[in-house]
Amino acid sequence: MARFEHTVTVAALDRGWFEETAGHVVDLFEASRERDGAILLPDGRPVHGLRLLKGRHLQPGAEYGETPGEKEPAAEPAALRKGGAPDSAALPETAPREPAVESAVLREWRPSRVIAVESHAVDEGMSMRVGVRLREPRAPKSLEFSLDGHNPEGGSLYRFSGRAKADLHAWWAALDLPPAAPPAARAPVVGTAVHRLGKARLTVTPRATGDGSWRVTVVLSVRGRWLLRPVAAVGLLFARKPVERGFREAVDSSVAEWAGMLAELPRLRGEALRAEIADALTEPPKPVAEEPEPSEPAPKPL
Repeated sequence: MARFEHTVTVAALDRGWFEETAGHVVDLFEASRERDGAILLPDGRPVHGLRLLKGRHLQPGAEYGETPGEKEPAAEPAALRKGGAPDSAALPETAPREPAVESAVLREWRPSRVIAVESHAVDEGMSMRVGVRLREPRAPKSLEFSLDGHNPEGGSLYRFSGRAKADLHAWWAALDLPPAAPPAARAPVVGTAVHRLGKARLTVTPRATGDGSWRVTVVLSVRGRWLLRPVAAVGLLFARKPVERGFREAVDSSVAEWAGMLAELPRLRGEALRAEIADALTEPPKPVAEEPEPSEPAPKPL
């Protein structure tokens, strides 16, 4: 078995703001209604990109999907964008990509106790089923996540699964520990991934630093399964450094994404925060500006 550990410092998230935000989101959907498939918030505005496809709104078994829209045009080849003539050698021979099919089914809706949603997506032959379960949604107690994927045309090498649980009460308790106290005996966040070739376990444990930030320790354990354990051990012996480097880079990248997300969160409370959330649910996301292509240098005079 190989074990990798990396500790990073991240900006803290205010617990009161987080729980208030969760409560507003749940209350907005609890007060919503359905009309001709559209999901309307209490003020009558439709939730952007969400429609009821089957069943009754907010009842177990209700199926939801995205709002049907026009297909995006295929990207124009670079040779044509620059004004050049179409060159068969410059145009890649690729088959048209089939659009992903995705839907979500509401399994449970009890806002005071539990909300559970299961989504299913098929993309390029890969079928994935994702389950999310939130306990005590208005002041979240725990978040459970499951993932099962497979390719119906492939064998066992194209099958994988994963499970994760974030005990949010244990997370906040770990952050309330005094500096001299030993760390929590159990990691508040635990995830496992299983494949025919191996199994991985990930834990995340936070600790308050006293300056308004968190020190988060991430531990990854990887091992082979069954008769493949010796093979996996030899492979990790030679690939340990690249795997460790990739693990650290992935954690550091997550820290950067976390910082970016916190920077975009509204610093509002009460009715102002509720109104901001309603706007975010009903307005389409802002388009991401594409970076301009680098201009080609002018040819040097002969």
